[in-house]
Amino acid sequence: MAKKLVAFFSASGVTAKLAEKLASVIDADLHEIKPEVSYTTADLDWTNKKSRSSVEMNDKVFRPAVANMVENMNQYSTIYIAFPIWWYIAPTIINTFLEQYDLRGKKIIPIATSGGSGMGNTNKELAPSCAGADLRDGKVFSVNTSESSLKAWAEGYN
Repeated sequence: MAKKLVAFFSASGVTAKLAEKLASVIDADLHEIKPEVSYTTADLDWTNKKSRSSVEMNDKVFRPAVANMVENMNQYSTIYIAFPIWWYIAPTIINTFLEQYDLRGKKIIPIATSGGSGMGNTNKELAPSCAGADLRDGKVFSVNTSESSLKAWAEGYN
């Protein structure tokens, strides 16, 4: 049976809850994508053009360092990648994470949390970071989404 992984980045803890719920209902391994330097509340202030997140998101080639790796990534055939939507796309640390691995032949499925926006240009911005993978259309979910709804969505990718 092909193994599944839910890898997530969660700056405030909201996405972590969704990722944990998804991993539980689809019987997947869970991996937290940890930044080498944690984000502070000030770093996440999207109204401040000089905040860390604003600076990172305005530079499409910027890659925040990831502090941890998935051991034996080759055992996974399907990777759900969970993150908050920042500026209508995935945070650039998601690109950093994806670029660390050979993802050829793997199915990559984005799942996001958001304060109000949709997936925007997420796949367009992630595609170069997962060369050779089957990057699927993702979806934004509320952290309060039911387990049955998450499971039904995920089963649509089998």
